[in-house]
Amino acid sequence: MSQVRVRFAPSPTGFFHIGSARTALFNWLYARHTGGTFILRIEDTDQARNSEAFLKLIYDSMTWLGMDWDEGPNPNGAGERGAYGPYRQSQRSDIYKKYLQRLLDNGRAYEKDGAVWFKLLGERYKVFDDHRKKEVEKVKTAPVVIDDRIRGRVERQEDEDFVIFRSDGNPVFHFVNVVDDIEMKISHVIRGEDHLSNTSKHVRLYEGFGVSAPVFAHIPLILKSPEMGQGKMSKRDKGALIEEYQQRHFLPEALVNYLALLGWNPGDDREKMPIADIIKLFDLPGVNQSNAKFDGKKLAHLNMVYLLEQPAERFVGLAKAYFAGQPNGAAATANEAYFREIMGLAQPKIKSVDELGAYTVYFFGDDYPIDSKVKEKVMAKGDPKARLAELIAAIPAMDFASDATIEAGIKALAEGKGLGFGDYQAVARLAVTGTNAGPSITAIFRVLGKERVLARLQRFAAAA
Repeated sequence: MSQVRVRFAPSPTGFFHIGSARTALFNWLYARHTGGTFILRIEDTDQARNSEAFLKLIYDSMTWLGMDWDEGPNPNGAGERGAYGPYRQSQRSDIYKKYLQRLLDNGRAYEKDGAVWFKLLGERYKVFDDHRKKEVEKVKTAPVVIDDRIRGRVERQEDEDFVIFRSDGNPVFHFVNVVDDIEMKISHVIRGEDHLSNTSKHVRLYEGFGVSAPVFAHIPLILKSPEMGQGKMSKRDKGALIEEYQQRHFLPEALVNYLALLGWNPGDDREKMPIADIIKLFDLPGVNQSNAKFDGKKLAHLNMVYLLEQPAERFVGLAKAYFAGQPNGAAATANEAYFREIMGLAQPKIKSVDELGAYTVYFFGDDYPIDSKVKEKVMAKGDPKARLAELIAAIPAMDFASDATIEAGIKALAEGKGLGFGDYQAVARLAVTGTNAGPSITAIFRVLGKERVLARLQRFAAAA
């Protein structure tokens, strides 16, 4: 199957969203699974809406996700790679004119009302169209049969000639799409199900050019999660943009893993899969016909699972990248050993890297917020002020060498008062962190150190 050639053809007219990324991924996976070629082609003929910034976002997003392309524009903007360029439609006008002339010469295209129309073959007749409120010309043709690798046998009827060049001289999507696929020797067109309605026109154009159509495979749509409403997921929906996940420092391999399972089944119940396994197993028969529902919670959980498994070195690197973009520079400039110690405590607890700021704020400065609801709850149980005073008196003599020695010191204090470890833990955590969640209190004490812990306890007690 080394002759497989697939393409992803985005338009640089908006942000790179989940649906586009999933389409690109399925094409990339199929190319890698078959040993074929993955082509990036830019559909940039919409001069009014095109943006070089959006084009760069496509390059950056695909690179971040690990979807390297074999042919297409170089991501740094310097030239192209591949023998079938240009790979930007805005640079292919001479090719489109050549193909248009072929249709005109063969009697398969004609001019009308300033535009150029593709001519269907068959007996012509006129009927009154109630919707358009006018008489239109129809053509008696056999149904277009599409043997779709995912949808199965699909029949669609094309019974009217259609425009291929607008009156302004620009070719329409259907025309350039087919011409580019012919020129670039595309063997399989893998795209969203919403394009299935276009495919009958494309088949007729292939016939007009005397060329066999490629294999079509229309992948299911991505629907909104129930809490987001009904219908297809759009660019405006929360969680729809790839850029958002980059900004939130998601792991790209977690997002790729999730996208692969949006409409494809590896044949078992696995959810977490390394990319090598996905490439090995991915094939078109495994793609579902039913639409896939986006589930942000499941994606977040999968990202958390990946985070938990990261080597400490990579997690620290991810954390540094996150803190480098934060307005408070205390974490970014912290002592290396101290920073690594804190990240070691955070990694098993957080769901995503963007939680690090709130989760570790009290480690990087004394000006941390006190959760008012937590304070109200903690201060209403037992005699927390007395426990604070007892801790403040006992800490100078405690051994802060390890979590175990700190635990032993607090337990000894508790036993001497006829109390338990928990009687001190809640108020101590509130005083030194401002909240009721995080690593163990003994780990927090050890990392902060005796002097800082004592100062925080004293400050809190004075204000309580």
